[in-house]
Amino acid sequence: MSNKKRNVVYSTDSAFEKRCPRCGSYPCRCPKPKSVPPAEQTACIRREKKGRGGKQVTVIMELQLTPDDLKALGKTLKQKCGTGGAIKEGNIEIQGDHREKIAEELQKLGYKTKFVGG
Repeated sequence: MSNKKRNVVYSTDSAFEKRCPRCGSYPCRCPKPKSVPPAEQTACIRREKKGRGGKQVTVIMELQLTPDDLKALGKTLKQKCGTGGAIKEGNIEIQGDHREKIAEELQKLGYKTKFVGG
């Protein structure tokens, strides 16, 4: 019986917890994700305020980038706006309402931009 088809209830193998959820092997043998070129992407930009104590945050969504590229783009946008931010769940969050600055910078980098929400 192969290891993939067994339902393990308990294991003392330290590598068992590190297995990839997609391919089931350690180290992961999945193909590495690649970033889509900027000209083929549309960045959705929205302002959020709900659940943040009244503070505004600009969120850039729907970018298909590798985690390293997403982190580098987030760092660039934070420097251009002069504020802090974070990368959460594949979205870039920038503190404050900087939709126009971010849209301008993303267009310089070759992305199409779209404002979403109210």
